[in-house]
Amino acid sequence: MIFSFFKKKKEHPKEVIPQLHTDIHSHLIPGIDDGARDMEESILLLKMMHTLGYKKVITTPHIMSDGYKNTPGVIREGLEALRRTAKKEQIDIEIDAAAEYYLDDGFYRQLRDRNVLTIGEYLLIETSYISKPLEFDAMIFEIQAAGFKPMLAHPERYRYIKELEKEYTAMKAKGIFFQVNINSFSGHYGKEAKRKAEFLCSAGMIDFLGSDVHRMKQAETLGEVLSNDVMHEIFRNNVILNESL
Repeated sequence: MIFSFFKKKKEHPKEVIPQLHTDIHSHLIPGIDDGARDMEESILLLKMMHTLGYKKVITTPHIMSDGYKNTPGVIREGLEALRRTAKKEQIDIEIDAAAEYYLDDGFYRQLRDRNVLTIGEYLLIETSYISKPLEFDAMIFEIQAAGFKPMLAHPERYRYIKELEKEYTAMKAKGIFFQVNINSFSGHYGKEAKRKAEFLCSAGMIDFLGSDVHRMKQAETLGEVLSNDVMHEIFRNNVILNESL
């Protein structure tokens, strides 16, 4: 049974809402993907994340062969520029970077060369929203063979997943960790993503939570969800690993 979590509840009026201090998915480096467009926007987003209680952000620019052809070098250069500016602005937040890898032919090459940016031992990956890659299972195997743990970004947003229990359970059995977007619980990505996020929460399948912040509107919605009792449900039903990173 799927419950609607995005409601103010009265059962636990004195219970402190769990707070996240580490975010592991965002697009804050300016001008290199569909995230922050310039340094001014990056700084505004960082200030908002700090206001929301985050002490550390691991920002994750897209890397995809047919879209954002970022490299570890480009990302590190952008990270250093962001760190310098944040220091000048006196934003008390730790900033690190990894990447969000699109599973395409180019990904195989990067993995083979071990030229990848990870979140600790985890490799953040995504796929097409419409269709599952034909070599999905083979790619997961190659990630693990290379010594990394696959972390699937926003599994609730993939429209090709139809039989929720069967398909999500099969992915978990393969050793895939799930990173759910916090804003999915607000309906930000649509009713279907919200329904799937609620299923994953009820099933105890969420391993990591991410803001996936690109713009200020998403950061504002994030603030609403973080202060909502939905966070109680997430932390009651799941072991959230953000703070281990």
